[in-house]
Amino acid sequence: MIQLIERQFVRTTRPLYGHLVSLLESAISRGDLPSGSRVPPERELAQRLQISRTTVVSAYRELESRGLLRGYVGRGTFVCAAPDPTGTPFAWRGKIAAAALRSSDSTLRDTIRHSSDARVLSLAAGEPAIDCFPIEAFQHAIDHVIKRERLAVWRHGPTEGQPALREAIAERFGVPAESVLVLAGAQQGLDLLARCLIDPGDAVIVDRPGYLGAIQSFNAAGAKLIGWDVAKADMDELEDVLVRYRPKLIYTNPTFQNPTGVTMPIRARRELLRLAERYRVPIVEDATYRELYFHEAPPPPLRELDAQNIVIYLNSFSKVLAPGLRLGWLSAAPSIVDQIAIIKQRLDPHTQNLVQFAMARLIRDGNFDTHLRTLRAEHARRCSMMMTSIQRHVPPGALRFARPQGGLYLWCRLPAGVSSRALLDQALAAGVAFVPGHAFYPDPAGESELRLCFSSVLPNAIDDAVRRLAECLARALPVRSVAI
Repeated sequence: MIQLIERQFVRTTRPLYGHLVSLLESAISRGDLPSGSRVPPERELAQRLQISRTTVVSAYRELESRGLLRGYVGRGTFVCAAPDPTGTPFAWRGKIAAAALRSSDSTLRDTIRHSSDARVLSLAAGEPAIDCFPIEAFQHAIDHVIKRERLAVWRHGPTEGQPALREAIAERFGVPAESVLVLAGAQQGLDLLARCLIDPGDAVIVDRPGYLGAIQSFNAAGAKLIGWDVAKADMDELEDVLVRYRPKLIYTNPTFQNPTGVTMPIRARRELLRLAERYRVPIVEDATYRELYFHEAPPPPLRELDAQNIVIYLNSFSKVLAPGLRLGWLSAAPSIVDQIAIIKQRLDPHTQNLVQFAMARLIRDGNFDTHLRTLRAEHARRCSMMMTSIQRHVPPGALRFARPQGGLYLWCRLPAGVSSRALLDQALAAGVAFVPGHAFYPDPAGESELRLCFSSVLPNAIDDAVRRLAECLARALPVRSVAI
């Protein structure tokens, strides 16, 4: 790097300080000095260029003020951003905090954007069959709430959640009301848990592959993520990881797991709890999909099997009603609920009252469980339709998956050499979206995998979406992989 600067630094009639600024800015813009690279120490560069150290210091400070360099005491000065487009008055990207830069993956945002684009058949976003939403029952609940709670609806509410909803959740799910914290969606719960429990450098065990929103939240907190193959559920492997890394917590989605759809057997659940108790590691159980079984109810949640109060249970109404509700909850020891509520109040003083009261009404009058029965049957139907469409349109062996027993997803494997990221570019051009597999791994992996949501499009659009995807896949396959 220093040789590059030395070769391009020539004597000029321009002030040396300005000349050095222009040279370094151009090198950063071209990518010769990529983001994250360390620039030479001021004294060393001054000696090599035969200029004063003050000139180099001034140039570095100017580039720091533009947001292109950032100096760290005891570590040196690093490139932190490329120049903004010509005419931009201030390089804001270079001012972004280091913690924010740890969470630069836009996959979750892109997934939501595609799902809201009417031009795209989205098999990406994890949405239930929202056309099954109980509109009439929800409208009745809203009308009832506005009449009965017309003042409380518009006032500030408790950060922990409205007592009516906490009590309804307690009765429906069998948890103490004082252990319930109402959230603006399960994703908020993951972010709050990361803020509450994780210090930079802490090891966290996560499903591999696992939920991308959890991976992003824990990465943003500075955690060292250790992947554990949840499909194998090898407890010897897990114990080795526990001994080696001494993690701060275990995060798992054990029922109709996102993205694989697998469900952890009851024996493995008990062994997982025994290991967590032995090594005194708390478990965050993401139960977002456990109500979405097709026919047979899954094994009891870890929360019910937990005798040591080490499980934090996370759930959401967004995946069983509609994502637009932004309503979830967690259950944990009251001391943890209190601590998380203190963090939550800084970001979100209280979750929206009207939706909380309406949800409490839906649970108590039985409409929530009635809706779940309808949803389970519809999801099973759409899953079968998608699998049939794949068999009809996709060349044999080009998109392999296991038949799920619940949840929202098909986890698919492509032939070797076919990139799901490259396939996504083609699919988006054809008006269909999915999530490429790499997003679900805490390490480089998943290039030949992808996730399809079978519930997110109407039944009459499933075959068209799969056909478009199949046409893109056929173009991406090596000639020898296409069945005749």
